[in-house]
Amino acid sequence: MAKFVERPHEVRYLPDIREIIRYGAEHYGEHPAFEDRHFPGQAERRSISYRQVLEDVNALGTALLNRGLEGKKIAVMSENRYDWVLTYFAVCCGVGIIIPLDRELPSAELVNLLKRAEASALVYSKKQQKIVDATMAEMDFVEYLIEMDGDTHQWRNLSLKKLLEEGYALIAEGDDRYASKEIDPNALMAIYFTSGTTGTSKGVMLSHRNLTSNVENMLRRMHIDTNDRGLLVLPVHHTFAFTCEVLPGLAGGGTVVIADGLKYIQRNLKEDRVNIMLGVPLIYETFHRKILIAARHKGMEEKLKKGMRLNEKLQKFGMDRSHKMFKDIYDLIGNEIRTFIVGGAPMDPEIIRDFRALGINMFEGYGLTETSPIIAVNADYRQKTGTAGPPMPGTQVRIDEPDEDGIGEIQALTESTMIGYYEDPEETAKVLLPDGWFATGDYGFMDKDGYLHVTGRKKNVIVTKNGKNIYPEELEYLLDKSEYIKESVVWGKEDPNGGDLKITAEIVIDTEVLKGKSPEEIEELIDREVERVNAATTSYKRIRRFNIREEEFEKTTTQKIRRHTIQYK
Repeated sequence: MAKFVERPHEVRYLPDIREIIRYGAEHYGEHPAFEDRHFPGQAERRSISYRQVLEDVNALGTALLNRGLEGKKIAVMSENRYDWVLTYFAVCCGVGIIIPLDRELPSAELVNLLKRAEASALVYSKKQQKIVDATMAEMDFVEYLIEMDGDTHQWRNLSLKKLLEEGYALIAEGDDRYASKEIDPNALMAIYFTSGTTGTSKGVMLSHRNLTSNVENMLRRMHIDTNDRGLLVLPVHHTFAFTCEVLPGLAGGGTVVIADGLKYIQRNLKEDRVNIMLGVPLIYETFHRKILIAARHKGMEEKLKKGMRLNEKLQKFGMDRSHKMFKDIYDLIGNEIRTFIVGGAPMDPEIIRDFRALGINMFEGYGLTETSPIIAVNADYRQKTGTAGPPMPGTQVRIDEPDEDGIGEIQALTESTMIGYYEDPEETAKVLLPDGWFATGDYGFMDKDGYLHVTGRKKNVIVTKNGKNIYPEELEYLLDKSEYIKESVVWGKEDPNGGDLKITAEIVIDTEVLKGKSPEEIEELIDREVERVNAATTSYKRIRRFNIREEEFEKTTTQKIRRHTIQYK
C-alpha cells in the first residue's frame, strides 16, 4: 500500500458548539436532529428538529441564567436521551461549565465528584432518583437538583420541563441575555472525570475548540450528510460517544437516533433505519458471535463463511452482492446499515473482514478523553485493517524512545489536547510535556505506510527480569479469538522462589458454547487454546498458567475491563 495521502471531505470551520447548533437550525430547519424514546417499549419515537434544538437550548440556558447559575458548574447524569444532550448544550453555550457524570456511579463517588467539581446543580433523570434521594443530605452544597421527568418546582428541587417553560416565557418578554452571550472557544467548557475508584479519577478539562477541532478533522475523514442516521449506543457522558457521534452527526446534518439500550440494538438497527453505528469491540464481537451461532444452529455456518469469502472477491471488482447473498442477516438488522465504527480497544481484524464481506464497512480509530478524543482514525476512502489509522488531519504523532521493534510511547500534538487535569498540576505536568506534546501512556508504533498501531497501555506492560516487555493486550487478543473464551486478562505472577514472572491468564469461558462439557473437558479445551496462543508467540511471552472463571470481569460503561478490581488467583 502506498503511504497514506489525504483526500479529505470539505468541512466548514467550527469555532464552538453553539455554531454547530445555530448552523443546523438555519440550514437543516425541520429535519430531525434527534429521535428519542424515553423508555424502551414505547411505540413511537419523538423527533426533535434542528430548529427545536436551538430554541430549547436558548430557553433552558435563559432559565438557568435567571436562576443565578452563570459561570457555575452544572453536572448531568442520566441514561442516553435528548434531555441529557439539551442540558449539556444549554450549560456550555452560555451558562457555565458542564460536568458529564457516569449514570452508574455509586452514591459515595457521586457525592465525591460533585464536591471535587464544586457543582452548583445536578440535572438527573427519574432512573437516578433513588441514588439522589439516598445522598440528598450529603449534597447540601448543591444549590439545585433538577429532575428531567419532574413536573413541579419544590424549593431547590426543580423540574427541567418547568425550566424550559420559564425560559420560553422570558425570551418572549425580550430576555436575550443567553442568546447574545459571547463564547470563548478556548476557555474551560467541560470537566470529564475519567474512570477510577473514588478519589483517583482525574478531571479532564476541555474547551469548545478542543471538541470542535476534533469534529472538523473526523468529518474530513468520514462524510456525513442529511441522509445519515447514526445509532447512539455508547454512554453519552464519554467523549467517544459525544464527540464522535453526536457532534459530527449534527455538524453534517444527520439524525442521531438514541438507542433504547444495549439489548435493543438489533431492533433499533432494523426498525429505526440507521446506517451508522459507533461502538466498542465487545459490542461487535457479541454481534458477530451471534450471527455465527445462529448459522451454526441452522447447519449453515460453512455456507455463510464461503459466501463471505466469495462476496469479498466480488467486492474487489465492484460487484457487491451482500444484500442478496445474506438476506437472512439483513432481515434481522435492516437493509440500511452500512458503517460500523469501532474504538476503545483493538478489534480482531478477522471480524472486521467478516463484516466487510457482509457488506458493512467497518473501521477503527484511537484516542483518549484527554485528546477530545480522536488522535488517529481510518478514512472512509482509504483504510488499513488492524490499525488505528493515520494521525488525524492537523495532528502529529511521534513514538517516544522506541525499542528494537519500533515500539514506544505514543505522543501527540493536536489542537484537541485538554487544558489540563482539574486542580491537579502534578498529574498535568506528567502528560502535558514542555514542548506542547501530550504523552498518552499507550505504547505503539507507526508502520511504513504512516498508520498507527497501538500495542497496549504503558501501565499494563509486564517487564521480565531480562528487560523484555510483554504487552498483555496482545496475548488477550489472541486468547479472545477462541470460540470458548469470552474474555481474558493476562498478568505477571511473582515467583516466590525469585524466578522470573510467570505469565498468567485469567480466562472467562463462554458457558453457552461449552454447555454440556465436564470441568475436565473444559480445562482440556482451554489448555489447547492457550497452547495455540503460545505457538504464535515468542518463548518469553508464553502463558505459563491459567485460571478459569465463569463470572465476567467488572467493566466500565464503555465495556472496558476494570483491571484494578480483579481478584487474581
